[in-house]
Amino acid sequence: MMEIKSANFVISNTDVKKCPDPDRHEYAFIGRSNVGKSSLINMLTNHSKLAKTSGSPGKTQLINHFLINDEWYLVDLPGYGYARTSKSQRGQFSSMIKNYILKRENMVCLFVLIDSRHDPLKIDLDFMEWLGENGVPFVMVFTKADKLTTTERMNCIAKYQEKMKDTWESMPMAFITSAETKLGRVELLSYISELNRLELE
Repeated sequence: MMEIKSANFVISNTDVKKCPDPDRHEYAFIGRSNVGKSSLINMLTNHSKLAKTSGSPGKTQLINHFLINDEWYLVDLPGYGYARTSKSQRGQFSSMIKNYILKRENMVCLFVLIDSRHDPLKIDLDFMEWLGENGVPFVMVFTKADKLTTTERMNCIAKYQEKMKDTWESMPMAFITSAETKLGRVELLSYISELNRLELE
């Protein structure tokens, strides 16, 4: 498994054009607000305060770049579907997120975080459908799995696969994680390590 030796904040912005030069592999993390994204990023990097966690959903409102091991970028994206932001803010988030996802040429994979405690939600299904329609490489990352039994975890994935089978030829890869117990850390970092071996297109 990859060892995280360093994790450093680089820049926050709202414009994909102002992101760092696209000369390194980049992996972005996104999900509904309150899905546990910041906690997962901190768990992966072994850095308790790298991404800002908050009891108030919707804290991340910028594209945040972190340089990992001086080799690759980890990107913390704003959450989608947060009800307490204004309609104009949601529109700005949507535009910012879509521009980043579609135009950031060195983004190797998008990690879509899903709360494993809930039945499939339309907002998550619709977002992944949009990714598929636009040919965006992504994987599903089920969070907060420490709240469930092993059987419940498997059922959660099965429910999503059942919902998606009518429109997907093959299912996206899925990981099960917990920021509390570090479940899935080895698997996620090993996957990133594999992708880092590939040449950027």
